[in-house]
Amino acid sequence: MTSTTALPKTMKSLLQASRKTTEVILVEAPIPTPTHPDDVLVRVHATAPCAGELLWAVNFPDSIPADKVMVPCQDLSGTVVTAPAASDFAPGDRVYCRIEAGRAGAARDYALARASELAKIPSSLNWIEAAATPLSALTAWQSLFVQGTLDAAGIKGDAAAREKNGKIRVLVTGAAGGVGSWVVQLAARSGAKAVVAVCGPGKEEAVRKLGATEIVDYTKTSIEEWVAADPAAREVDLVIEMVGGKTLSGCWAAVKEGGAMVTINTPPEYGKPEGMKKELSKALFFIVEPLGSNLAEIGDLIEAGYVRPTVDSVWEFADYAKAFERLESGHAKGKIIIKVSDEAAAA
Repeated sequence: MTSTTALPKTMKSLLQASRKTTEVILVEAPIPTPTHPDDVLVRVHATAPCAGELLWAVNFPDSIPADKVMVPCQDLSGTVVTAPAASDFAPGDRVYCRIEAGRAGAARDYALARASELAKIPSSLNWIEAAATPLSALTAWQSLFVQGTLDAAGIKGDAAAREKNGKIRVLVTGAAGGVGSWVVQLAARSGAKAVVAVCGPGKEEAVRKLGATEIVDYTKTSIEEWVAADPAAREVDLVIEMVGGKTLSGCWAAVKEGGAMVTINTPPEYGKPEGMKKELSKALFFIVEPLGSNLAEIGDLIEAGYVRPTVDSVWEFADYAKAFERLESGHAKGKIIIKVSDEAAAA
């Protein structure tokens, strides 16, 4: 299906200067052309950088093809320009998605997404909020309900699911961040017995509003110390870990024997303290799948008023360097958004 709107010949785009550097530059580039049967051309209104993405080519070379055009920011909100006739999308549709990491991202006026990655934006979200949703919400959803041990049916009130979830204590690290804020909301909404939020100072009120039942301020108390004060009451059944390092090691102290740990930063075994004999029923590192079907389910929850994206800050396109600096500071409370179009500027 084609659009009747004439496209410009070139567009503004961010580009990683090389695969071996974290430098990002602003360039003029041609409009991308669909080459895959499921390609959807989207006019981008807003996008969101992801922590560590400028190091993906170095750290995960097998996941980043040599021919990738190194446009950063895989999340987008935008308007469909062209879409395959057999898809569920048409020109003018308001859409959002996470573009798979092996393809060019969305920090440009026009981007290519696959129909399988896209979902329609809930009417209650503006362009900024929509761009803040895909990666964070999908990662949280899949870590809890696909890789983790909670049952998503509990969110909509399924009695059996809520009974099961009501026996599960969940601990989430980075609880005030982009992914963590979604984990807290979804776990609480699904009926988890407890949601333990590990976060920094000044974020307690925010995570409690999202549904956290217990708070660990890691600047005051390590996870190990917190658990040791009352192991019987404080140990958890499921850990969602996204920080790595000492935090990951602390999570091994918090999780019960036979419990589950899902990580998105560092494989669990890398943080297991030497000499610890604890065995888990599940201990895995996973990379999110950019599934539009999952995003559509999350959109239904947003529309029902059950969950919301959390935005830390919004930046003009010209201030992209400052947006990345804010991201890498590690102090963001939610997602950092870069406005791409004038429509987003009006949001």
